[in-house]
Amino acid sequence: QVQLVESGGALVQPGESLTLACAASGAALDRYSVGWFRQAPGKAREAIICIGKFSATAAKGRFFSSRNIAKNTVSLQMNNLESEDTAVYYCAAQRNPACSLQETAYDDWGQGTQVTVSS
Repeated sequence: QVQLVESGGALVQPGESLTLACAASGAALDRYSVGWFRQAPGKAREAIICIGKFSATAAKGRFFSSRNIAKNTVSLQMNNLESEDTAVYYCAAQRNPACSLQETAYDDWGQGTQVTVSS
């Protein structure tokens, strides 16, 4: 089991960029696939992007994910943010090296970090 903590959530203006981090403890995150999800108020949680051992799959444009193996983190870079991107953002991990955009594939979840896009 791996423990995950997201950070970097903030209040930003439309058009700005923001990078979130998912820090892991208890295991080496490069052995896991990591997915990013978000949940807006009143809406179901949705997939954004996943990064596996060999590749990444994005459900949405403007979002990119990368690993920092030395820091045992995975980041989520979000560009040209829109008000519709306001949500709590979560990272999740699973042992399967092939990433998935399905929530049910993931065993371990962080507590989430709030991103608010507003002028």
